[in-house]
Amino acid sequence: MDKNRLSKTLSVALNNQMTNEAYASQIYLSYASWAASQGYSGVATILFSHAQEERNHMMKILEYLLKRCGDVVVSAIAAPPENPASIHNCFEKLFEHEVANTKAIYKLVKLSFDEEDWATWNLLQWFVKEQIEEETFAIGLIDKLKMADNKSSCNELYSLDRDLEKSIPLLDVPVVNP
Repeated sequence: MDKNRLSKTLSVALNNQMTNEAYASQIYLSYASWAASQGYSGVATILFSHAQEERNHMMKILEYLLKRCGDVVVSAIAAPPENPASIHNCFEKLFEHEVANTKAIYKLVKLSFDEEDWATWNLLQWFVKEQIEEETFAIGLIDKLKMADNKSSCNELYSLDRDLEKSIPLLDVPVVNP
């Protein structure tokens, strides 16, 4: 008896999204490490936190696949892109990545709707809401950086970095100041 409650197409798409979420975690981890090495401990702290959040997204999909008796395929994760050229570039690249991830989620929503898989459609509504938060987070970082730049002072960027560091509760991941 086949207990799988997912179509082959949806199962493949969910596994691909699971890999996308793992890749997102790698990007945040890589950029957090870069930020820490540049002395931006506040930015690093918030990005390390988001790396874990993206991993949790991956696990949410994996657990759903298991609950629906679907096939779980753990695939290799591509290396993250090269380090950002600047803190501006870092935030812009994160925003671009989040927009691309939102588009991937929307395709999954459409697929689940077209297949009338309402359980999967329901799961994906959580991801739609989460992507609004992720894009808002990235836009907020860009906006805060613009405000700091408009003050024309290194102290403003330093203050922004300190504020970001204080905005995240203590992490299990230590942030190393080189």
